[in-house]
Amino acid sequence: MNTSLHVTLIQAHLAWENPVQNRAAFTQKINSIPTKTDVIILPEMFTTGFTMNVAEIAETMSGDTLRWLEEISKEKDCAIAGSYVVEEDGNFYNRFVFMLPNGTYYIYDKHQLFTLAKEHDVFTAGQKEVIIEYKGWKIKPLICYDLRFPVWARNTSGYDVLLYVASWPKPRINAWDALLKARAIENMCYCIGVNRVGLDGKGYEYNGHSGIYDVLGNSILEENAIEREAILYATLDISHVKKIRNKLPFLDDKDNFKLI
Repeated sequence: MNTSLHVTLIQAHLAWENPVQNRAAFTQKINSIPTKTDVIILPEMFTTGFTMNVAEIAETMSGDTLRWLEEISKEKDCAIAGSYVVEEDGNFYNRFVFMLPNGTYYIYDKHQLFTLAKEHDVFTAGQKEVIIEYKGWKIKPLICYDLRFPVWARNTSGYDVLLYVASWPKPRINAWDALLKARAIENMCYCIGVNRVGLDGKGYEYNGHSGIYDVLGNSILEENAIEREAILYATLDISHVKKIRNKLPFLDDKDNFKLI
């Protein structure tokens, strides 16, 4: 396995319901990345912003965004991940895609739908836990509101990294900061959160604070609480996970249950 995993987080403003403009903007940002990376992570609903106008902007799994992800992944020889709106069998999903350079991919459908925004009225909730195996690492993807529900995130699968993509608004950003750190500590894993910035089409403001926390809840980003567009870099070390888990085997005492 790769003992190190180089991750790149892109914290960006999103053009409202404009996939063409957003893909073009992310292409420019990705082309500016100066060094080789293992995975590029984009925010929740990175092609449109957090809109409930799903009938107008949904894509299929053979649509433009999937092809774009495949092209970027192959060209940059790294994984790329983020969520966007997908229609499948008459249902709409807030779907996270983790694309590999060989054109294969993992998908995770958001489980905890944000009832405050009526997300549950237009989207279908995912019911499956997904564990991504990439370069010897085990990564569990989750989306935004999932962060508030520790049972759904619980490390019953032996994963190394918990990965959240989000559209988390400024008025509740303290909760975002606290919960990312808590999920890392309680699950004894790295926890990554990628949020957006700027105003959306409904007038809601987002102020970033994308972060990465280690097994002990320490931030490993050089800059914390960034509230502007930014490309952030970090290197994860599997020996850190193994060393702390061996020294402090708290996960051995977890409750025994299985997620769906």
